[in-house]
Amino acid sequence: MEFIIDTVDLEEIKEAVAYMPIVGVTSNPSIVKKTSPEDFFAHMRAIRDIIGKDRSLHIQVISKDCQSMVKEAHRILEEIDRQVYIKVPVSYEGIKAIKMLKEENIHVTATAVYDLMQAYMALAAGADYIAPYVNRIGNLGADPMELINELSNRIVMDGYDTKIVAASFKGVQQIREAFNYGAQSITAPVEILKQIFKNPSIEKAVDDFNADWYSMYG
Repeated sequence: MEFIIDTVDLEEIKEAVAYMPIVGVTSNPSIVKKTSPEDFFAHMRAIRDIIGKDRSLHIQVISKDCQSMVKEAHRILEEIDRQVYIKVPVSYEGIKAIKMLKEENIHVTATAVYDLMQAYMALAAGADYIAPYVNRIGNLGADPMELINELSNRIVMDGYDTKIVAASFKGVQQIREAFNYGAQSITAPVEILKQIFKNPSIEKAVDDFNADWYSMYG
């Protein structure tokens, strides 16, 4: 079970890895835009310095054609390190790019997955992580948990060494369900993960324990 965070905010990352069992950081162009670092690669290297080599760093290509995707991937690896997971959207061109990158033993996260057959294609192409968009799938009237469950079953039945990293969440319940239906990982904004601890009953329990202790011993 892996908790990964969707952010490139350096202070947010520092806090998250200090407080929670975070095993990685994911990004995409929309996430990067929220912070808008002046020097993208320098910023990504700063993230690597914070999280270290034992946590995963996932960076997305922006091109639409296969050759440009592969070229971008090589640039990312050269500018940062070979441990980076290259995020590739599962489009027709993207599947070809995933195959080519895996032939070079490059880590790949297959992203923008909305459909089970998309996921199966990414699985067969050798992706290390597959990222179904939970909330967006639900908004389109489909069942994201059914997709996760069937994909998880296929991974087990066929013996693939691939992890499901569920993404696109609106709240904690969706994260819990994603894990329960077979996702090995989730990636979510830090603020959503913090909601786990915003239960007033937790604070009340701690306050009650403190009050009982201090009433006896001062």
